[in-house]
Amino acid sequence: MAGLVSSQVLEQIRAASDIVDVVGAYVPLKRAGASFVALCPFHKEKTPSFHVNPQRQIFHCFGCHKGGDVFTFVREIENISFLEAVRRLAERARIPLEFEQSPARERQRFLKETLLTIHEQITQRWQAALANDAAGQIAREYLAGRGVSPEAVKLFRLGYAPEAWDDTVNWAKSRGYDLALVEQAGLIVRKDDERGGPPRYYDRFRGRLMFPICDEQGRVIGFSGRVLSGDEKTAKYVNSPETPLFHKGRVIYGLDKSRRALLDSGTAVICEGQLDLIACFMAGVENVVAPQGTALTAEHCRILRRYVNEVVLCFDADPAGQNAALRALDDLLASGLAIRVAAVPAPHDPDSFIRAHGGEAFRQLIAGAAGFFDHLLAHLCRQNDLRTDRGRTEVIRALGEAVRKTGDAVLFDTVARKAAGLLGVSVEAVRAEFRKAGRTTTRPAESTAAPAGATPETPRPSEIEFWLMRLVLADAELAEWALGHLDLAWVEHPVVQRVLEARFRAFEQGQDPDIPALLETLADPAATALVTEAVARGEPIPERTRILMDAVRRVRDRWLDREIAELTRRAAQPDTSPEARAAALQRQMELRRIKTAPLQPRLMPPV
Repeated sequence: MAGLVSSQVLEQIRAASDIVDVVGAYVPLKRAGASFVALCPFHKEKTPSFHVNPQRQIFHCFGCHKGGDVFTFVREIENISFLEAVRRLAERARIPLEFEQSPARERQRFLKETLLTIHEQITQRWQAALANDAAGQIAREYLAGRGVSPEAVKLFRLGYAPEAWDDTVNWAKSRGYDLALVEQAGLIVRKDDERGGPPRYYDRFRGRLMFPICDEQGRVIGFSGRVLSGDEKTAKYVNSPETPLFHKGRVIYGLDKSRRALLDSGTAVICEGQLDLIACFMAGVENVVAPQGTALTAEHCRILRRYVNEVVLCFDADPAGQNAALRALDDLLASGLAIRVAAVPAPHDPDSFIRAHGGEAFRQLIAGAAGFFDHLLAHLCRQNDLRTDRGRTEVIRALGEAVRKTGDAVLFDTVARKAAGLLGVSVEAVRAEFRKAGRTTTRPAESTAAPAGATPETPRPSEIEFWLMRLVLADAELAEWALGHLDLAWVEHPVVQRVLEARFRAFEQGQDPDIPALLETLADPAATALVTEAVARGEPIPERTRILMDAVRRVRDRWLDREIAELTRRAAQPDTSPEARAAALQRQMELRRIKTAPLQPRLMPPV
């Protein structure tokens, strides 16, 4: 970040990004005294240990010990770089970043903001057409026939694009938009005149039920339009093309609405289409997403990995849906996500199953979803004739190719045993065939590496040094008194020593930094965890002056005890000269005298 974003701009972004508002967009917060608490989004727990302190603008979890300021929270929760976290918060606060102030950057930002405005306005136009226009009756009847409730229509902002070649073109003209810009938004299509005349434009979406596609922040960035007529020559779905806003390989439909449910459950239910997703969501399965306009990609998996540890594939029961589940395997394994498969019985898809059997039956279907390799084994056995050698060989070959990609020796053996039992062959034979399918590889780094930003194991400081640090951080007057009376050499714990040194150095320079600024100065995960723990709760500390004086005295006395013990050890060494032994004994006497004396102000600052 050095040289890219100035400290002044970082502070401006931090000041404009209240940590309670930012964290509250991800996890439900409840007030507890001066702080807010929640179940930690970074680890599973049943009792809230995650604290957000609005006065200090920091968070800390007393369970997993993650902590930091608003930048740290966004970086950790989204699994992105610090720079990207700064960019997102700057965008949220509408603060331009210094390093993005080149003319090219300014043009790009202006273009994106304009396209977002166009998308929002056309969404409202199509919502109104669905709700009020006579031409929208065909879409209203279709939705009613599919059991889509008015609440779902409103929540997912469904609309109707009128059956006309120039409805959007004329709408854009009436708003004063350059048609070339609307073309960049993917809403209209350009057709050049063969005779050399000016180009003509026509609507991309005509006579279709419109599904707005949103980014993770809920902003409309594209559309998917479903045909409502019975014309077999017309594509069933038309999606927005690639635009400066919309990249289908990176967009997950419904993620803006399901993020909190994903974090709470740790599992993502992945279905194929928008109507499936809407049906699942309205049936109470809110941890549901759908890849948009393409097969599940590695980028989709990387995004999901920020929120969940497991996915449940809930594709259609037809061959196309089953093949989609198989194609997703490589990228899912590479992401380190655990995989289960919910087998929706033919001829249903999730939407029709919910309409036929209800939401509770679907939730039970998801809860009972089999592990991926159990599902794959059953699928291969249905596809091949197990009465023949060729059929059994094909099952083992395909299963072996899939299981070897995991690099999991336990899973390798488990699947081999299940296949052997089902096919009536020896486990040794199946293992041998699995090994032929290819050498096993190690699991991808993502599955074994420590979580991003994980705090290294650091021994905790003594209770007295922790309280000393807490008091110095709590009050400027206490910090000033400690600066004049505490020698940092007395502090045993290295992280506490660094925190106090940074705090005292700021005072020497005439500054009184807040906690987020102090954390930025320290730039140390261990220090961040300790500092946020010290200040997160925010409850008042009674008699803090007396407690601080006692803490400094006890820290001093512990240091004196260590020094006296070391002098005793030296004096007892056989090779110690009489002069050195006498000096050690003299120094011991001085230290014992100091221990009986009250604390004295220091003549020199301790840093």
